[in-house]
Amino acid sequence: MATRVVPQKIIKNLRFKTTTKPLNSSHPSATAAVASLLEREQPSPPQPSHQQPSYLDLNDGERLFSAVPTSTLIRSSAVLHATAIGPVVDVGIWAMQSKLLQTGILKDAVMAVTKRTFYEHFCAGEDAITAGKSIRSVNEAGLRGMLVFGVEDAHENDGCDRNLKGFLHTVDVSKSLPPSSVSFVIVKITAICPMALLERISDLLRWQQKDPSFNLPWKQDSLPIFSESSPLYHTTKKPEPLTPQEESDFQLANQRLQQLCKKCVEANMPLLVDAEHTTVQPAIDYFTYSSAIMHNKDDNPIVFGTIQTYLKDAKERLFLATQAAEKIGIPMGFKLVRGAYMSTESTLAESFGSKSPIHDTIKDTHNCFNDCSSYLLEKFANGKGSVVLAAHNIESGKLAAAKAYEIGIGKVNHKLEFAQLCGMSDALSFGLSNAGFRVSKYMPFGPVEMVMPYLLRRAEENRGLLAASGFDRQLIRRELGRRLKAAIF
Repeated sequence: MATRVVPQKIIKNLRFKTTTKPLNSSHPSATAAVASLLEREQPSPPQPSHQQPSYLDLNDGERLFSAVPTSTLIRSSAVLHATAIGPVVDVGIWAMQSKLLQTGILKDAVMAVTKRTFYEHFCAGEDAITAGKSIRSVNEAGLRGMLVFGVEDAHENDGCDRNLKGFLHTVDVSKSLPPSSVSFVIVKITAICPMALLERISDLLRWQQKDPSFNLPWKQDSLPIFSESSPLYHTTKKPEPLTPQEESDFQLANQRLQQLCKKCVEANMPLLVDAEHTTVQPAIDYFTYSSAIMHNKDDNPIVFGTIQTYLKDAKERLFLATQAAEKIGIPMGFKLVRGAYMSTESTLAESFGSKSPIHDTIKDTHNCFNDCSSYLLEKFANGKGSVVLAAHNIESGKLAAAKAYEIGIGKVNHKLEFAQLCGMSDALSFGLSNAGFRVSKYMPFGPVEMVMPYLLRRAEENRGLLAASGFDRQLIRRELGRRLKAAIF
């Protein structure tokens, strides 16, 4: 396999020359350079305002939920209220994880309740065909769908091969649906490459970041994966090179991804790579960037990466990757999310005696998300690339909408897509769609048992998000009350 990487001179050329130097230093560090250039290139984002733009109406529940049946609104109201109550979430997680409920009648009862409540609210169906019907439904309501084959981690090659077939079938289903109704097919690298191998590759990449002379003969062209502030505590000693078996497995994993990428290129269907926890994220970024270099052409990114803005190094890594891609003429696509592994990351960092890689406050995370979205909108408005803003925060949605209009990409535009989870922030989704933006819902599908890890993660890692669903709950209650009065009077 080729051993070329993006030349170091490209990375060096990213540094911004400035007459302002840090104290006791004759040359700015890479971190300071990135910060300086971000300040120089990125205009100040619009200031938060409690008054939403006139074109973004998030108060008219009748209009926002006009395409939603009353039965669906009732279920949504019940599920959102339940998931906002901590003890209810705790009991639900216990029930889904308890070994006492994994067999017999109790298991059937738990699965039946889960399917009729959380599953039907947050998922698109048990198979790709049923998910396709859900996609048609949201498309009729003015939204698009991200098709997500709901498999999680794989630990051996046979499982990876089975999962690949599922992802390939998802692309076929997307082609059978109305044009533009599917915005992305989602892939989890953890489902097509064994987890242990992803951990090994991540260790090797981290060690090369510590010691640039460390040779990785299997490494292809890529974009920068780390910044100077990226956490490297996971790798405490020099890792051994990949064994012949690991190299063979690595080749197989890469072949699976390339097969999926080529199918997406043929279908002109963007492929969005989901992010994971930092233990394996370096390997995922490597797979993503090396594939993007091969398949993203002209102004049509096919392979999209994901940046989790609750990480302290997110802004620097995003900047380095976009600048390197621009230098070599590659149109990049990025999805911005806040992140879903907060407790996992903090616990892991503590076990290594290190500070958490997560921002210290939720405000810092919001600011990072808003800064990154403003930067990408500004950069891609007149350049190559596209951005997906997975925003559930109302204020972030308003800021991004205002920024998009300010720089001239306010209407339906292939450079910008808003996205929310299926079953979450529907008012924001419909409001942005009514304002003329492309909006997608993240729609996982698969048998209830297969999607269970996803549902657990939604419950366990997003307690704050679920509790913050009060805006939707209030609007839904108001709309249900209006419909009841209309039916009576």
